[in-house]
Amino acid sequence: MSIKIMTFNLRYDNEGDGVNYFPNRLSRILEVIEGEKPDIIGFQEVTDNIRATMYASLKGYLFAGCGRDARYHGESMLVAYRYESLEMIKCDNTWLSETPSVPGSRYGGDHSGCPRMFTTLLLKHNEYDAPFYFINTHLDHEGANGRLLESKQLCKAIEALDGHIIMTGDFNAEPSAPEIKYILTSLKSKGVIDCTSEIEPTFHNFGRLSKDECVKIDYIFTSGKCLRSYKIEDEAPNGLYYSDHNAIVAEIEI
Repeated sequence: MSIKIMTFNLRYDNEGDGVNYFPNRLSRILEVIEGEKPDIIGFQEVTDNIRATMYASLKGYLFAGCGRDARYHGESMLVAYRYESLEMIKCDNTWLSETPSVPGSRYGGDHSGCPRMFTTLLLKHNEYDAPFYFINTHLDHEGANGRLLESKQLCKAIEALDGHIIMTGDFNAEPSAPEIKYILTSLKSKGVIDCTSEIEPTFHNFGRLSKDECVKIDYIFTSGKCLRSYKIEDEAPNGLYYSDHNAIVAEIEI
């Protein structure tokens, strides 16, 4: 089967973003999603307020994922999937730390004060018998060693899964970084590839970065066959961007 995947960092609701404060961008965000109609979306930077807003605004989808803080609030690795064609069999929320079942836990060292996590869904398409795994994550924004530890934990978890996988996320690392190379090398035996390898930089900070300063940190990895991938360009009418990242779309055959 062929399914359409999107990874989308929504940018948290920060009033300091001025014209690009989340409530101002909501209609543009929905426009992007409705224009592409992905089967599954891996969101990042979904605060409690944004999560409630997406629940109310995005039609045709069911949602899974919880906040990363100790009380299950705060930013979540929210996953949205089309309920007409997909069924969720199982959902796990795991913290990227030495105590992965402890909410709000994180690695020490150069890791930031922000807990990081990944949400894993076992999904089945209504027309096919074999289920597959969908993983969504957001690695640390400060510590390179912290990100490498997170990548190793992710790979260990994926290696234990029996079935095709699709992984979306903001990895806060460029393709040449050790943490990205580790993912591709470690999961090569499972046939995992970067379906977004040909995509240009995806983070532009609401257009504040020059062309040379923009970086690619958003990815879609899969053990399936990558049919095509692309990023959603943002013309930013009147300076209003849909996010500080470009949303990425991939069509994958599994």
